[in-house]
Amino acid sequence: MKVFDIPGFPNPLRVRIVLAEKGLDSQVEFIKIDLPAAEHKQPAFLAINPLGTVPVLQLDDGTNISECTAITEYLDNLDGEPILTGTTPKEKAIIHMMQKRAESELVDPVGIYFHHATPGLGAALQPYKSPEWEGRVDWGNRQRDRAVDGMKYFDYVLRNQPYIAGEQFSMADITVFAGLVFAGFASIAIPEECTALLAWQIKVQQRPSVKNPA
Repeated sequence: MKVFDIPGFPNPLRVRIVLAEKGLDSQVEFIKIDLPAAEHKQPAFLAINPLGTVPVLQLDDGTNISECTAITEYLDNLDGEPILTGTTPKEKAIIHMMQKRAESELVDPVGIYFHHATPGLGAALQPYKSPEWEGRVDWGNRQRDRAVDGMKYFDYVLRNQPYIAGEQFSMADITVFAGLVFAGFASIAIPEECTALLAWQIKVQQRPSVKNPA
């Protein structure tokens, strides 16, 4: 298998943590895609993923799988023993519910703020931003506020349970953790009053898969 990504970036980090959790590190060849240079927007990469985003998992038969949730589902269930996506219908439903909330209430708002209300990754990517976003810094700033509200929501969740989707570490935790990494890149601080979220972040940082991702 091959993974097209860039080390240290939030969404690639999600898949690298999954690979480490599943012990699949040695079975993957990583191919670096230079995001600041807009390599992911060029024809060679668009032939792999027409949406121009990373990461992408390429299987040995040439199948390309993009989107972190889809990649996680594949990798977690590859051995028939899922540990991150749930084993019962109830577990799967709750994990997917919280996974969706992690993206819509944290990762996506941070991304909109970072790419449209800050310089983002630099000048090379400016031509690839949608024209309708030009001058909409206020909208980006509102998304920053939404991301902070998302942090407060997950803090509330973690006041009543050890992990984002319940009693067990799951892909929802990986996504929230990566969202907080992204927020750090964008200089969006976790509110001091979010003590449960801050404690959870420290706990997750101690996991071997997070300390030493693939």
